[in-house]
This record gives sequence, C-alpha cells and structure tokens, in this order.
Amino acid sequence: MKRILILCLFSLGWQACQSQEQPKKAVKTTMSTKNNNPVYSRTDSAKVVLKDEEWKKILSPEVYYIAREKGTERPGSSRFEYSKEVGTYYCAVCGNALFKSDTKFESGCGWPSFYEPISKSSIIYLPDNSHGMVRTEVQCGRCKSHLGHVFEDGPPPTGLRYCINGVVLDFEKAKEAEKQYEGKKNGKG
Repeated sequence: MKRILILCLFSLGWQACQSQEQPKKAVKTTMSTKNNNPVYSRTDSAKVVLKDEEWKKILSPEVYYIAREKGTERPGSSRFEYSKEVGTYYCAVCGNALFKSDTKFESGCGWPSFYEPISKSSIIYLPDNSHGMVRTEVQCGRCKSHLGHVFEDGPPPTGLRYCINGVVLDFEKAKEAEKQYEGKKNGKG
C-alpha cells in the first residue's frame, strides 16, 4: 500500500513538473545597433548624452541591458571571446574605438579580455562596490555605456585585464578599420 501511495505521489509530482511552462531561453538579438542608431559613428568623437527613454528606442533590449543598466552577459556567450581576427573593437552603442585586436588575450574568465585600450580617452574608469566587491568599472569614453571591469591581473606590458561584455562590442577587420581610425586621427571623416 505504501508503494502504491509513493508511486502515485511521484507520478503526480512528475506530471506537475512536466506540465509547467518551460522557461523561455534567452533570444540572442541579431539586430545591429548601427541600423537605427543616429549617434553611432566611428568618426565622430563628440560626447553622446541621451536620456534612458531615447536609448531604449535605439538599442536592442540585450545591448540596453548591458550598456545602460550595467548588466552582464553570460560567461562564455560572446562571439568575440575566442576570436583571433585582426582589427579594431568599437563600442556597439556609439561607434567609439575601444581596443585593437593585438591587445586581446585569452584570460579564461569567460569574456573577451584586453590588456590596453586604444587611447586614454576611449575608456572612463569608475569605482564599483556593487555585489559586495571592490572593482573598477569601465565605460565608453564617448557615450558612458557600461563595458565591463578592469582588473590588475593581466599580462605584460600593462598587467591589466579589461574584462568586456561582448554584447557591447562591435568589430571591424583591419583594412577597413585602419582607414577609418587614421582618417579620424588626422581630422578627416
């Protein structure tokens, strides 16, 4: 009798679990933020200041969550984590040049990592004491979007590890990127 009762309870419990709606998997947004983003420019260096309502209109929900709400993408989910392509990484929110691919390294942390930004003005550093940790947040120097954090456990020559959410990165292969970066540096474009 006990066995029958246990089997019935087990069966009911199993059915209840199976009939519950399965959680929806996160959908990776493929919408490019460049297409409907009036502030995205790889040549304009003017600071970008928009209200949250405006950002919500022009950014995909995934990019908005990371960039404006200081979210974090799942470790190991970035298409850039193991990329070895040569080129330049830009802010996916505004187009600001952030890192050259030759400063990228595999840190094993689960996010794309770099040891040096493309220029001193491309990154803003802020103290971050959230989640019971003492860290340094890094933001885009043009639009102040959250990029990730920097840690002092990187390789030479800087000893720094910029741990960046791939969702807020945009990439351009070397030949095209070099032309645009040089044009911006020389005041063209």
